[in-house]
Amino acid sequence: MTKQIERFGLPAPGATPAAKAVKADGWLYVSGMVPKDKQGDIVYGSIKVQGRQALENLMETLHMAGYEPKDVVRITVYLDDARDFASFNAVYKEFFAVEEAPARVCILASKPTDIKVELDCIAWKSE
Repeated sequence: MTKQIERFGLPAPGATPAAKAVKADGWLYVSGMVPKDKQGDIVYGSIKVQGRQALENLMETLHMAGYEPKDVVRITVYLDDARDFASFNAVYKEFFAVEEAPARVCILASKPTDIKVELDCIAWKSE
């Protein structure tokens, strides 16, 4: 069996030295997705605004690698304010169907600048 590793969304010069995602033997490991637009600027606003942008970035990365939300087996949500939990969940439900919900953990974590949420995930599908 040949081990195959494929990287998606390699960083631009001067950016954080991490691929957006790495695929290995059917597994996809997605790096932390934050609420940044296509130009790399932070999208400011409420947890719903930032959560939606971070989730859209996550979906774009999944699709770039040939995966779908139903392939996500685990997601980690990092919030900077525990009071945002319910509001974030309202947006999260727009992206993950209940019958295909991945395992999930939510962690309270201080974020740089005005980022309210960050997401990473692990997905799998047979090759």
